[in-house]
Amino acid sequence: MPLPSAPAVAVILAGGLSRRMGRDKAEVLLAGTRLVDRVAARLRHQNLSVFLNASDDLGTSLPLVPDTLQGHRGPLAGILAAMRHGASRSDPTSHVLTVPIDSPFIPLDIAARLSAAATSDGSIVIAVSQGALHPVVGFWPIRLADELQAFLEGPENPRVKTFLSRHDTRTVEFADIETPVGPFDPFFNVNTPEDLQLAHRYVEFVG
Repeated sequence: MPLPSAPAVAVILAGGLSRRMGRDKAEVLLAGTRLVDRVAARLRHQNLSVFLNASDDLGTSLPLVPDTLQGHRGPLAGILAAMRHGASRSDPTSHVLTVPIDSPFIPLDIAARLSAAATSDGSIVIAVSQGALHPVVGFWPIRLADELQAFLEGPENPRVKTFLSRHDTRTVEFADIETPVGPFDPFFNVNTPEDLQLAHRYVEFVG
């Protein structure tokens, strides 16, 4: 059954420790723009209501969606916070979109394509490129919030792929972006200084 129309809510996951970058990735500049601002702009371009999963707003003025669990519980804690936020809104929403802070080239049709693949039966929709799953780039049904919290509070290592394996998970394949300097993965992650150098090579062509 097709998913009923719902307000489009996106949450940027920015709660990581940025160990490999050596500094807060949200503050990293790419072509003069911070990663957090670049990701937010690409989501706003899709007419999404954008929120930030972090301990403070990083100077963005984005509304905060802080973790609801104590300690650093990984990206699933941020996804849970996004679900809880979706459930608490006065305007009804069935799903929330999540994207990571370190993917500055998030496709400008990410919301439309993931939501189009979702159904009202509680399926999760995850982006794929170059044959790889991007587990935190997802369209999540908020009805799974209690199950996700129980999983996070359980004895197992709370990995995103483990949680996905227990639910109906659908995928949407995104093609590489063709540029004059070669094909480029739209979900390229800026995790290290070396990644940032590579991102600078492509940014003028990808936008």
